[in-house]
Amino acid sequence: MKDIIDLIARMCLSGIFLFEAFTSIKFMGRTKETMQQYGFTWNQDLLLYSTIFALTVGGIFLLIGYRTTFAVFLLLIYWVPVTFTVYSFWNDPSNVRNIHSIIFMKNIAIIGGLLLVWIHDPGKYSIKRLVGMTKLPKEKW
Repeated sequence: MKDIIDLIARMCLSGIFLFEAFTSIKFMGRTKETMQQYGFTWNQDLLLYSTIFALTVGGIFLLIGYRTTFAVFLLLIYWVPVTFTVYSFWNDPSNVRNIHSIIFMKNIAIIGGLLLVWIHDPGKYSIKRLVGMTKLPKEKW
């Protein structure tokens, strides 16, 4: 049962990041405008493509359970700064403070989920374990 829950949790977490990567690609112009609004002006193309790479690779690796520590590291490098920069509700006007505080706390919960994945192995349903189980036995000479 634990392994199935590990798989479902990885699917839920990776879905967020893969969707974020997809929308960053689909709405690249608007994403750059949003980056400009929040002060990410230094080499926007490099930042955006690095973000898309980290979200895609991290999301896929997390989904399939391959090198989950590396995947979580990539995702946290993006998620933590964005959470504290974009959803800094303590600096926001009162009309958006409530919604930004809710989104901020949801992002903190996602960070907690990623940290749990970091300290636990991906479980029985990971690509590494499934490939390892399908290897043919070596012939004895």
